[in-house]
Amino acid sequence: MASLLPLLLLAAAGAPAVHAAGACVSSGIVQETNVWNEGMSANLMLTFPNAVSSWTVEMTFDKTLTKFETWAATASSTDNTVFTLKNNAGDGTQPAGAKMALAFNAYFSSKAEVISVKLDGAELCPGGGGSTTPKPTGPTVPPPTGPTKPPPDLPYDYRDVLGKSLLFYEAQRSGALPPDNRIPWRGNSAMNDRGQNGEDLTGGYYDAGDHVKFGFPMAAAMTVMAWGAIDFADAYADAGQSDYVKAAVKWGTDFFIKAHVGATDFYGQVREPFLADHSVWGRAEDMNMDRPGYKISAGAPGSDLAGETAAAMAAASILFKDSDAAYSGQLLDHAKQLYDFANTHRGKYQDSITDAVSFYGSSGYGDELAWAAAWLYRATQDSSYLDAAKGFFQEFSDLNGKAGEFSWDSKHVGVQLLMYTLTKDSQYGDLVTQFCDWIVSGAPRTPKGLVWLNQWGSLRHAGNVAFICVAAAKAGLNPDSYRQMAEQQLNYIFGDSGRSYVVGFGNNPPVRAHHAGASCPNAPAPCSWDQLNSPNPNPQVLYGALVGGPDINDNYADDRNDYVKNEVACDYNAGFQSAIAGVLSMH
Repeated sequence: MASLLPLLLLAAAGAPAVHAAGACVSSGIVQETNVWNEGMSANLMLTFPNAVSSWTVEMTFDKTLTKFETWAATASSTDNTVFTLKNNAGDGTQPAGAKMALAFNAYFSSKAEVISVKLDGAELCPGGGGSTTPKPTGPTVPPPTGPTKPPPDLPYDYRDVLGKSLLFYEAQRSGALPPDNRIPWRGNSAMNDRGQNGEDLTGGYYDAGDHVKFGFPMAAAMTVMAWGAIDFADAYADAGQSDYVKAAVKWGTDFFIKAHVGATDFYGQVREPFLADHSVWGRAEDMNMDRPGYKISAGAPGSDLAGETAAAMAAASILFKDSDAAYSGQLLDHAKQLYDFANTHRGKYQDSITDAVSFYGSSGYGDELAWAAAWLYRATQDSSYLDAAKGFFQEFSDLNGKAGEFSWDSKHVGVQLLMYTLTKDSQYGDLVTQFCDWIVSGAPRTPKGLVWLNQWGSLRHAGNVAFICVAAAKAGLNPDSYRQMAEQQLNYIFGDSGRSYVVGFGNNPPVRAHHAGASCPNAPAPCSWDQLNSPNPNPQVLYGALVGGPDINDNYADDRNDYVKNEVACDYNAGFQSAIAGVLSMH
């Protein structure tokens, strides 16, 4: 597709309207273009040489497209060959020198290319203007179906799934999206999220297929993602995803910084989940209702929520230590304050944020206190945190037993493994070995071999234990046995079960994930309960999303209304993604 790049040059409509014969203008550069089986995508960078109040670009393809989409402009066409792109409301007025990213997807039956780009009837020419091509930040959306070469001893393209999983997190973003947004059907949303005193609570991640921001599972997902990005950094680098995983973690921790409005004040939820959220089906971009924030405080504590967020920010501080020391230090300051808050003012967070108990009720906070202390020791090497973590093992007896899972609620085996890697003390290693040995040969399994721990998000639980055990293998605990178990679970998800359970990847992937935004047609078409109940595939491909998964007998129905099997969520992908990175690292 190199021949396509010079042609995809966009310009601002504020350039002179009269052009000499044969003249051409150029003020924009294509950032990157990808081609897959039935389409292509490009991220275009508009550069405005003059101040403008509006702009228009006309693109002509050599074949009729089956679909064209962009959210960065208003597109129209009478023949699906020539497309007129006009600025969206609010984007027309641009000062001289301003830059804007414009992503588009073009779908076709046979390969189509751009043969002409015009501005006010003037053909755009390649090069010119002294512009330079911005350094690509990675593949635009959708990525090719097989952009990487899998290691020869792995049956599936783990690198490709790693990249797609990070696309899923970008599709879950709330707030003002960045110029390099790779999800063309997503736009700015929930821009009025505020706290009880008007604090800015924009940003962060929507939890699942709905539009609530639940802080507890969000923080758990960020901790696990950061852990994988630290310990398996070589895998992310090999797959070309290092910058993307840092951006994914930072999107969460930036929100936590906003939500931490005082030493003992932290917002742990945005939007009421019952009537306000779950009684509505539609796009995040269309929301205009009140979205209140709910917080914990010294008088209304939440040790589990504050402790998990402290762990996430401490882990992220390690991830950013070499690339952004100032941000790393800022995260560490917040982590220390939140840990002190969690330890000094104890209580379950759902007793303070009462709506949360029906969705993400916590079973206890001892594991989060130990988790936060261990991560702070790893980040600071301050022995007082290690002493505190050891003390929590004595205070909370359940930390000394075999874990039954690893999840947003239960970090027991995660704490045990982290303590083993920090101390090499066999008392912690023995607990991890006890858990992973049980997963290898004692835990329930489906007939096709999926580790079965819970019907709700069965694949999420399998991905989580795969991560813990491959991380244990990397730490030297039964490396062959635990790595092979992790690969077996991931291969089940990728296709060994007879199908893929990752949206946009592999053979017969899910196409009806329970996700409001993905079920909506392109705006401005309406989106409501009709889309939830539609038998058709989702109009938008939610690349990389891991669905809930099959039942204990390997039965699965790709049915949007079956949210047990087809829900997607930020915590579903976190352990799964880190397990993929772990297996890649060991290969």
